[in-house]
Amino acid sequence: MIRLGARPLERVVAVGAHCDDIAIGAGGTLLTLCGARPGLRVDALVLSGGGGEREAEERAALAAFCPGADLRLTVLKLPDGRLPAHWEEAKSAVEELRGRTDPDLVIAPRAEDAHQDHRGLARLIPTAFRDHLVLGYEIVKWDGDLGRPVAYQPLTPETAEEKVRLLQEHYPSQRHRPWYDREAFLGLARIRGIECHARYAEAFAVTKLTLDLGE
Repeated sequence: MIRLGARPLERVVAVGAHCDDIAIGAGGTLLTLCGARPGLRVDALVLSGGGGEREAEERAALAAFCPGADLRLTVLKLPDGRLPAHWEEAKSAVEELRGRTDPDLVIAPRAEDAHQDHRGLARLIPTAFRDHLVLGYEIVKWDGDLGRPVAYQPLTPETAEEKVRLLQEHYPSQRHRPWYDREAFLGLARIRGIECHARYAEAFAVTKLTLDLGE
């Protein structure tokens, strides 16, 4: 497998349309990043779920997924499934996030995601983070919209298991969903691991990448 290393990361941005999106799409990657870089600053923005049970779940979950990090989380109250009707509010939130950090990496939904909230947020990100590396995470769902990713973060078996454990522990409001189970999360991670010669992995879309091979 061809590998290309990155410069040391000091700041990361993670965004989700809903509470649990970031953890499902990139929880293993966050565990890996934060475990390797104590004190990493993580600015996280979630557009919906604020002010109730879902926000409480998200705060506890992301604290667990970002151990030792300087986590700064904002959870808004936009209605679930209605991002197109609240475009200006979402755009303002993304621009405010950009105004308070200049990250080395942005973790966001994929632009090809079938859910309108995920897709809309993905399309807002490059309007504010115009010169940043953006990794678009995937979320398995009924729509069957999984694509062909181009970037992979291998996960150790321990990290993959920890991701699943934390998802089950911190989001009890989602346990009733038929797709929200160990088999789904580990199954996708195993498939992505096969694709990058690892046991498990998370996979990402990348729309633009600038190389610096001279240093």
